[in-house]
Amino acid sequence: MTRSPADIASAARRLAGGRGPLAVDAERASGFRYWPKAYLVQLRRQGSGTVLLDPIDHPEALEPLAEAINGLEWVLHAADQDLPCLAELGLRPAKLFDTELGGRIAGFERVGLAALVETLLGVGLAKGHGAADWSQRPLPPEWLNYAALDVELLLPMREALLEALAEQGKTEWALEEFEYVRMRPPNAQSPDRWRRTGRIHEAKGRRALAVVRELWLAREDLARGRDIAPGRVLPDSAIIAAANNAALIESLREDARLGAAPSARSAALLTALPIFSGPNQGKLANQWLAAVSRAANLPEGELPPVHPKPAPGEVSARKGRNPLEVASAKAALAVLAEQHKTPQENLLSPETVRRLCAWYVEDEGRLAALAPAELAGEVDAFLAEHNARRWQRNATAEALAAALLAAKDEAPDETAE
Repeated sequence: MTRSPADIASAARRLAGGRGPLAVDAERASGFRYWPKAYLVQLRRQGSGTVLLDPIDHPEALEPLAEAINGLEWVLHAADQDLPCLAELGLRPAKLFDTELGGRIAGFERVGLAALVETLLGVGLAKGHGAADWSQRPLPPEWLNYAALDVELLLPMREALLEALAEQGKTEWALEEFEYVRMRPPNAQSPDRWRRTGRIHEAKGRRALAVVRELWLAREDLARGRDIAPGRVLPDSAIIAAANNAALIESLREDARLGAAPSARSAALLTALPIFSGPNQGKLANQWLAAVSRAANLPEGELPPVHPKPAPGEVSARKGRNPLEVASAKAALAVLAEQHKTPQENLLSPETVRRLCAWYVEDEGRLAALAPAELAGEVDAFLAEHNARRWQRNATAEALAAALLAAKDEAPDETAE
């Protein structure tokens, strides 16, 4: 495995002397570590062989590698998962080919790496260590063999996919989509990420949701500081159990009414719960208890709503106002998806469809009076403003305009007696 500055420089020279695109993969430690770092980077180029790079010990030594490969076309599978952690290392492609995304656009039903390799190349790809803790050192030889296989066949897969896309007239679709993924900035983190807690639908009321939020935030601070996956600090199931424990919440409210810190009785109620009763959680009991106490004693007006208020531009609050438009648009996209043998969500994201329908309802008085071609132009402009790519707009704008007009015709006449 390549890890010393001298070895990294040597690998960079080998890769610079190769030919054609560069196959790239990265292994993280999801489920073990908080930060999504790359703990192993796999690189392969024709004429250069395969490089397995350990980027952890000498990140300052990666500049020669960046100079050698950043000007190349990279071939990755599900590139959006690996590009952020590679960018943290100063590694960024000049051009991108995403085999997973290419497989979707080409209409293959199974687009996992092993499935596509088997479909396109007739080769069975051994799997088994994808969920391993890649942050551990040393890495076992069988893990390194597995990692090398992930880039072994990416280059021939690219060639097979290019052929399939060309046969379907979708080459430009794929290239435009790859470029969008390459240039897309990282998603901003939502302030309501705590609402993704597993089984949060079981939380009983706004007070319980406040407990979920406070425990989630406390867990996040601990996980971030220790670089441990949050679920390994405290499972979601334990958060929900504490949130729904009415006796615990009432005990903490009584403590506050007495002007006292959380009592021994409250502590006992928490540590009697599953997970919280374990020895590891016992060391953190005071932090968890403080978090639950904060939520238990929040004023009613500060409790989180059951259904969050949508951010500016969101359309979830319009649910129920435009069901005909949404249904009609989805039906039109389903027809197009079948026609083009491309998944509906790749033709246009569901969120963009909802935004389009809400926009149409808001301005229906003007838009419904337009001729179909004029409305298609308005739809195309709207989609462009919401980051739909040119190929997506060309494939969907006209059909979506027709679907919106059809929904208007299907709407019940509220003036009829």
